[in-house]
Amino acid sequence: MLRHSLTLAVLFIARAGAAEGTVLLFPPLGTPDRLTVSGRVFKTEPGTGSSVLAKNLRHLLASNWEGADVEVRFAGQSAKTRSGHDGNFEVTLDAPKGTPYPPGYQQVEARVAGAKLGIATADIAPAEAPFFVVSDLDDTLSVTQVLSKRRLLENGLFKDGDTQAVVDGMPQLMGCFRQAQPARPSFALVSGTPVQYTQRVQQFLLKHDFPPFALYLRDLGPGTLSDYKQPVIRQLLKAQPQKVVLVGDSGEHDPEVYAQLRAEFPGRVLAIYIHDVGRDTEPARFKDMVLFKQPVDAARDAVTRGLMTSSCVDDAWPSAPPSPPETKKAR
Repeated sequence: MLRHSLTLAVLFIARAGAAEGTVLLFPPLGTPDRLTVSGRVFKTEPGTGSSVLAKNLRHLLASNWEGADVEVRFAGQSAKTRSGHDGNFEVTLDAPKGTPYPPGYQQVEARVAGAKLGIATADIAPAEAPFFVVSDLDDTLSVTQVLSKRRLLENGLFKDGDTQAVVDGMPQLMGCFRQAQPARPSFALVSGTPVQYTQRVQQFLLKHDFPPFALYLRDLGPGTLSDYKQPVIRQLLKAQPQKVVLVGDSGEHDPEVYAQLRAEFPGRVLAIYIHDVGRDTEPARFKDMVLFKQPVDAARDAVTRGLMTSSCVDDAWPSAPPSPPETKKAR
């Protein structure tokens, strides 16, 4: 959401004063055998202030806590680690032999002495789910306007989870991916939005009734100016046994990133859907992808692939022409 322009802009804002530390835990996606949990520890509680701008800047400028002793707890298990120089930490919990984690949404916690407890919802994906969905956020689910630096900054600094505009029809599209499957698909959000905006992103998704998403946001820094999505999606494809549906937009590099991953993982990508927000004059960028202006058009295509049902699409868009009958391709 906040690219190079925002990184430069925040350098002119003073840091917030000291306060109680806090643990920010990122909602993870796991399997019945394994769950990897990551988060960040801050010396102060970010996000306080008298205005949206002040809260956003204090989120971005909160001081990282290096060397904090972190204990992660999930499903009766625990693991300890220490936060790195950027406050980040990560642990992997393997299910006890013969006792897999039950599929579904479950609470995971991260504790640090002297900091507010970190709590997130872990999604243990059902092994029998037909696919999982990986989506971008900016100009895919939310209206960010990354092709305009001024509007990008306005949306990034002066909006929050309640006021950020949604791309019309995307909650319905994601909802229909989730419904009427023999086992529900899981959803992962892999985005350039900074990790400090985790709570803002969660509020946005909740407000607009999106399915629960695991969040994999960007750690702002020189090393993440490009190629930050591929490592995350690679790890998800290696960890999850299901095939994947990829959803993004044409504004930046989603088509190129998704094409690269499709080539790296033959047979794993069921479909690629790209929201057309510009930079669409080079057809080669969208080879074997579905480029759509309106989410209902992506939904109609998904019906023909067996990724969602025609009844869900017709209910979600009652004024649109009837969708074609679904096929059995996703089974």
